[in-house]
Amino acid sequence: MSVPQTGERGTIKPKADFDAGDDVVALRKAIEGLGTKDKVLIDILTHRSGAQRQLICEAYLGATGRTLVEDLKGDTSGDFEELLVALVTPPAVYDCHEVMRAMQGAGTKDSVLIEIFASRSNQQIKALSDVYLEETEKMLTLDLKSEVSGDFSNALLLLAEGKREDNTAVDADKAKEDAKTLYDAGEKKWGTDETKFVDILCNRSIPQLRQTLVEYKNISGKTLQHSIEGEMSGELEELLVAIVKCVKSVPAFFAERLYESMKGGGTDESTLNRIMVGRSEIDMLDIRAEFKKLYEYSLHSAIESDLSDSLGECVTAICGGED
Repeated sequence: MSVPQTGERGTIKPKADFDAGDDVVALRKAIEGLGTKDKVLIDILTHRSGAQRQLICEAYLGATGRTLVEDLKGDTSGDFEELLVALVTPPAVYDCHEVMRAMQGAGTKDSVLIEIFASRSNQQIKALSDVYLEETEKMLTLDLKSEVSGDFSNALLLLAEGKREDNTAVDADKAKEDAKTLYDAGEKKWGTDETKFVDILCNRSIPQLRQTLVEYKNISGKTLQHSIEGEMSGELEELLVAIVKCVKSVPAFFAERLYESMKGGGTDESTLNRIMVGRSEIDMLDIRAEFKKLYEYSLHSAIESDLSDSLGECVTAICGGED
């Protein structure tokens, strides 16, 4: 399974003098000794790149005949266990398992599907679909079709195909034309033609949509997000707003998701874990900056005041230093 390269804006970087064998010895001591030493697990797994963690998994299996995932599940529990398992799972496999989890049981967790399919690139969506096919021998799009319905289903399935246009050149005339189509389909008429919104927002390239947002504001005097929120409701509104937010800024989208996961009485640990691990090597530094800009306190301090014990330590380590 290929692992994405570590990005410049991630908080987790490859360890310079990395030795998978040494790490396996330390991990075994921490897991097999009396009482699992959480600090050792955290120190190792949050200070190695995803590619290095996969090498550790291979070496661990070779040394013990057991997978590291099995042993982590056997020796840790709850949200801390889920976070450690996420760290040693390749990104496409982890995305795939999160999608499966969202589809299981009574009531599909639409917000998880929306977060994943609105924010991932074609390449990431294709990779998670390949894992899904490999593990279930079924097509992800067919299984999704049986879980969701209506215009929301049409939009989600378009995204799940991973066929969004990916050219980087912007066609200014096309952006004006699309902006007018959206205005005519929403603000200008009685009753909204959702299919036009789905077609444009789920198919155009991200740079093209960025220009379309500008043109839409010029025509209508409102932002497209504002119009969608006024014209639509339910899951379709949530999905299209998520796409618009990701077009504007993926890090700001995730900063807001993190804030939502921690505000109020309880913490949504699974969303917190998914974002912290998923973005740790891509743009966590940018997410931290956006969080500070939006909420006027640091992500680091939000995590520290919200989480305790080993889970808090591990999430804080992934977050990196105080801003």
